[in-house]
This record gives sequence, structure tokens and C-alpha cells, in this order.
Amino acid sequence: PPEPLFRPPPPSMAMKRPAAASAASGAAKKLAAAGEPAFYSRAFLEQHVADIIGFYVPRAVDQAGGYHQSFYIDGTQFNPGFQQIVSSSRMVINFMLAGKLLRRKDLIDIGRHGLEYLEKGHWLPEKEGYAFTMRDHKPEDKTEQAYGYAFVLAAHAAALLAGAVDDDKTLTKVFDIMEKRFWLPEHGAYADSLSADGVLSDYRGQNSNMHICEAMIAAYEASKDEKYLRRAEVLADTFTKRLAGKADGLIWEHYTKDFEIDWDYNKDDPKNLYRPWGFQPGHQIEWTKNLLNIHRYAPQAWMLQRARELFETAFETSWDHEHGGLVYGFGPDKKWCDDDKYFWVQGESIASAALLHAATGDAKYVENYNALWQYSWKHWVDHEHGGWFGLKMTRDNKRYNEEKAFAGGKCDYHTLVSCIEALRAFPQ
Repeated sequence: PPEPLFRPPPPSMAMKRPAAASAASGAAKKLAAAGEPAFYSRAFLEQHVADIIGFYVPRAVDQAGGYHQSFYIDGTQFNPGFQQIVSSSRMVINFMLAGKLLRRKDLIDIGRHGLEYLEKGHWLPEKEGYAFTMRDHKPEDKTEQAYGYAFVLAAHAAALLAGAVDDDKTLTKVFDIMEKRFWLPEHGAYADSLSADGVLSDYRGQNSNMHICEAMIAAYEASKDEKYLRRAEVLADTFTKRLAGKADGLIWEHYTKDFEIDWDYNKDDPKNLYRPWGFQPGHQIEWTKNLLNIHRYAPQAWMLQRARELFETAFETSWDHEHGGLVYGFGPDKKWCDDDKYFWVQGESIASAALLHAATGDAKYVENYNALWQYSWKHWVDHEHGGWFGLKMTRDNKRYNEEKAFAGGKCDYHTLVSCIEALRAFPQ
């Protein structure tokens, strides 16, 4: 298909090399004067990673295998015995990356404990695949989802990066399974789910592909195998250029079997947890992060341009000037269809704002970064127990329940990893 045309950035937004340290330093002084942390400092970001992981260290390890995954705000466990592969994998990533950053072998050991469970608990030798959920350490849902495989791949990448494993054999194994079961070369994208009976669903979605792209970048960073970076580039081109060209430059969530936009999928359920209707500002912004991380290793001008367009449209459309923070969803008419606030949207936006500033030197991204942290510090960070409060809040920042983490929904992966991403931009 012909290349879609996107608005070029105005001259004032032309690419520049950053003066990140000086901009961050000036902003840090303003924050210090206001009695807030220096959100840009390495000391702050490292401490916040330590505070997040500190919530999970004394309570996450399940001695029978893997992790306990569901906790109330004070750390009390609920829904014992239930484990979902996304949380099983994300918690491995959290422990591995925190351990590497903080130079703590104990965290890497906890990460290794979870990695072993992926391969001895979730792994089904007879299917040569992974169970999506476990109940009392027995496979429950044997559906295979590309979304889940994305995080299994990323978990093995994190383990390799942290030095917890000696080679990339299992990383390669996971990639090869995904290639065989989900990859659709004619579309430059992955299918979504495979039933326990081996039937491939006709549903196609961007969410799984976005996280696979993220995992491919992580796999490249850990292994330096070019095939992972090349695949990330293909996915970024497919979704942020070709398919976005069918949706006025933004990335729609749902597609038909042949990757035509399905405008009506879940239109009557815009708050669906896994497949909501509408444009997700958080996903536009996660693609910003992916584009910038690919651009670091294989720079192309269109990647930076698209990263800016996606971030700026999502931020401008979704920032709540009355209550702070970014809302969850908006329709093709740019009107909000879900005004709840989700923790991960704020966390991922912090990372992308930092990376955009590092890539462009544009001070407005420092202002975005600052605004997101000030909002999150006030409403989301649990200053007593560690971690961030729950999955979502109302528009005016009221909690729906007392849950902090739950299997398949939240384990502070987005917030912890976003601090590590921000350290790329603000290393001092």
C-alpha cells in the first residue's frame, strides 16, 4: 500500500541534540524549591525502583513455585494459588532489572526463582508451549496468547541481561515458537491467540504486537542478535506507519483477520480490561517508547517524527487539566470514552517523555515529565508501603478498591521499568 502521509513537525520542533543534563538540573532546582523530589536525578529514580521492588521482596516468593501475585495495599495476600503468565513473566523482569540496576544478587536470585517456574510450571512439554494460567500449581487455562509470549520472551531477555543465565538458548526457543504459531509474514504482524485445541483466533490486535515489539528490543539489547531488532522494526513500521495510516495517524486497537480496522469491536464495552474500544493514549505513548528505543540502534528520521506525533496527540487529547493525569481512552472524534486514570498510562508516559527529551532536547518534554511525576507522586505512589496504588482510579483520583497488585493485571512492571527507561535520559 502507498505510504501514509503524516504532518511534519513545525520548525520549532526540528530534531536537536539534547541538553538533557542542564534542562533536568534547572527543573530539579524548581522541584526542590517546591519541596518535591528531584524526579530527574539518578538517586531518586534508583530509590524509587528500590521502593517499588521493596514491596514485593518479603511477600512475592511462593516456595511451591513462582510468585504470589495478588496483594492488597498493605501487602495482605488474596486469591492465593492463582498465577497468570503475564504477571509470572513481568515479575521476573522486575526482579532481574532491579537486581542489575541496584547491584543486588538477592533480587536476581528471586528473579531466577520465577524464571524456573516459567519453564517448569507454566511450560507444557506435551504442547511445547506455556499455560496461560495456573491454579494451585496446575495448568488451568491452556490457551496460548501472543501477549503472554511477549513477556515470556522479555523475561528471558531480562535474565540474560542481568547475567542470571549463561546463554540465549531459551530466548531463541521462545522466539521460534512465536514464529511458528503466531507470525504472519504477509501482514508484518503477529496473530493473537491459539485455543487449547490449536485453533488460531480470527481476532487481530495491536496490543500483543506492541508488547512483542518491546520484547524484541529487550531481546536485542540482551543478546545483540540482529534478528530481534529487525523484527521490532517491521512491527513498528506495520503499526505506526501502515496501519496508523488507516486511522488518521493514530493506532487503533482492534483489527479483522486481514488487518482491516474493526471500528466496532467492543464499542459497547469501552472499559474492557484487555480489549477496550477506542484509541488508548497509553498505547500511542508506549509505541513512542518503542520507536525511540529502536531509533537508538537503527536511527531513521520517520521514527522520531512518528514518536513525537503519537506522544503529542495522545498527551494533548488526554491530559486532564482539572484533575491531572492522562485519561484512559478517546474515540475517533477525540472525545473521551473512558475518563478513568490507569497507573500504567502515567508510568509509561513518564518514560516516553524522558526519552523524547533525550532524543530531541525539546524542553516541553521535561515539562510533560515533571507534570506526570507531580501528579503521580501525589495520587499514585504509596509512600507508606511502596509501589503504586492499584490499577485504576476515577477521573477525580479516587480508588475503586484496596487492591495493589493482582494476577494478570498489575505487578508494578510499568512503573519500575519506566524508571529504568528514564535513567537512559537522566543518567546523572
